[in-house]
Amino acid sequence: MPDPLASKGRKHPLLGTALAALMVWQLAAPGIATAEESHTKTPIKHVIVIIGENRTFDHVFATYKPKAGETVDNLLTKGIVNEDGTPGPNFSLGSQSSAIDTSADGFQMSPSGNVPYSVLPPALAGGYTTAPFPSVAAAQAVENGLPNDYYQYLTTGGTGLAHGALDTRNGPFQLTSKTLPYDAYTNSPVHRFYQMWQQFDCSAANKTEKNPTGCRNDLWPWVEVTIGAGSNGKPQPPDFNDTTTKEGSTAMGFYNMLQGDAPYFKFLADHYSMSDNFHQSVMGGTGANHVMLGTGDGIWFSDGNGNPKRPPHNQLVAAGSPNAGVVDEIENPNSQPGTNNWYTEDGYGGGSYGSPSYGGGTYSNCADPGAPGVKAVVGYLSSIGINPNCEHGHYYLLNNYNPGYYGDGRNAYADITNPNQTVFTIPPSTLRNIGDAMNEKNISWTYYGDQWSTYVANPDGNYV
Repeated sequence: MPDPLASKGRKHPLLGTALAALMVWQLAAPGIATAEESHTKTPIKHVIVIIGENRTFDHVFATYKPKAGETVDNLLTKGIVNEDGTPGPNFSLGSQSSAIDTSADGFQMSPSGNVPYSVLPPALAGGYTTAPFPSVAAAQAVENGLPNDYYQYLTTGGTGLAHGALDTRNGPFQLTSKTLPYDAYTNSPVHRFYQMWQQFDCSAANKTEKNPTGCRNDLWPWVEVTIGAGSNGKPQPPDFNDTTTKEGSTAMGFYNMLQGDAPYFKFLADHYSMSDNFHQSVMGGTGANHVMLGTGDGIWFSDGNGNPKRPPHNQLVAAGSPNAGVVDEIENPNSQPGTNNWYTEDGYGGGSYGSPSYGGGTYSNCADPGAPGVKAVVGYLSSIGINPNCEHGHYYLLNNYNPGYYGDGRNAYADITNPNQTVFTIPPSTLRNIGDAMNEKNISWTYYGDQWSTYVANPDGNYV
């Protein structure tokens, strides 16, 4: 299901908002000529794609001011915030609301009962209270994928706030201050498929000439505090409130480049093109978007031989192993009875790695309008002229699961009984990908992944 809000980037390469992986391809046949000697149809000799994750554009570039002759669309240019990070003249454009979505009406992308917050739900500190590591040596013992001169940055920072403590600023709000430095990791916003659709609050009934998608972007904190990163099939905790999910209004925070935050990203934006009018291909998290970049398609659950198959649905997996457990890998974002937006089944999956597995809803059969959540999303896309292009009987991956192969080419899905691994793994896929296309045209390419060599040598290791 493509994101109707996404448009083509103005120029390439595109800059993401976190350096997670890097792909480079050379537009010349390998072994025939060097980059300098090759003859391409355009002056472009190399294409570099930097993949970011887990942050929105405004989270990093909210106050970025481009060089003369360039333009950008961010919180500052909209007048939502001022250069010093305080509320701007159009601060109300960023106002947020609460809403109501109960079990009586199924999953709603644009739920009813919207009431603007007078004060946002509190943002919660979810990162390190003090620096992550006491010394460079301690950092190197855990994180082995950085250049030597970068380890010093893992010995600084820290929010100074206890985990889960209230961070009472309201938003959109600047994350950094005199007491909260740029390198203090505070928290990570929710980034899952059905959650993100609700946060955008899209309805064809709200379409205007200036807003052709009909998305109001006003439910970000509400989704964070009502469901967060998912239920994993568990009932809503007792005494549930705006702090239970440990998310609060995390999504409303931003860094201030005009005050020195995110200097490396500013350098990239000053020297290369950036994606202020394209954020991602798929609503949701890293996994589905990595797949979309590599294949131009959504990956679906299969038997490992190219045939679609229904994922485990309330059934025992990895029987006889420490990972054994009853899981439900099919999404159900309908509210559990008696709750406001606490999804029935949605999550990254619990347990595994040597303990009983449970939960794990992350696939949807979007060709079935009766499947939970599907009618709302597909109906909206159709209303704005987008064909969801869902194949019958295919359950598409919407969020993050482990890849179907290890780095050395072994079948990871066949290894889900391994107590060092997880049952929440994608079966091997036959989807055609960008590597296939480039190989056929004799275009050389390289993928750079953090700690790749170490991972290939020991797939059972833990990497950060």
